[in-house]
Amino acid sequence: MKKPQFPSHKIGILAIHGDVAEHAAVLAELNLEAVEVRAAKDFKNLDGLILPGGESTTIYDLAKTYGLISPLRKFIVTPRKNLPTTKYQLPTILATCAGLILLVKFGLLNVEVERNAYGRQLNSFEADLKIPILGSRKFPGIFIRAPKILRTGKGVEILAEFEGAPVFVRQRNIFAASFHPELTDDLRIHKFIFGLKFPQ
Repeated sequence: MKKPQFPSHKIGILAIHGDVAEHAAVLAELNLEAVEVRAAKDFKNLDGLILPGGESTTIYDLAKTYGLISPLRKFIVTPRKNLPTTKYQLPTILATCAGLILLVKFGLLNVEVERNAYGRQLNSFEADLKIPILGSRKFPGIFIRAPKILRTGKGVEILAEFEGAPVFVRQRNIFAASFHPELTDDLRIHKFIFGLKFPQ
């Protein structure tokens, strides 16, 4: 799998609910600028976007209230110019847990999901995941009221599985995980997705 063609430096985080601070802390560790997105104007000049975990219905309702659904959809599917060259590239998107559900609801991710399929908050767990794009070392997947991907459609690449079900997928510029990479000390997923190098 090819990594993004150039490093993303200015990353938006949909900041209306959920694990916003946790993702921002990871971006700070990677020396990437985090921009909190709460209005349509906040999408301007972003290189990528994170849709964080949280409560998917709450995120959707607030996004609708703030008039963010149409601008968010447009941002994800519109190529942006890579300033050092004349090339255009779609922005890089990372969706975790509820963010994954949101993309499915918006019709932007071709998978079928079941909400809270791995149990309630009390049933949260951690599992070592084999993710070949990150190297041989396993990734600590943290599952909290996680959605389960029941089916993947055309154009969706499975990057990791747990107990036979996909938990990390890619569709063009979109990466989506059922788990919470922002809650671990392992930065490899953010590094890979936003075009940075990492040790094997």
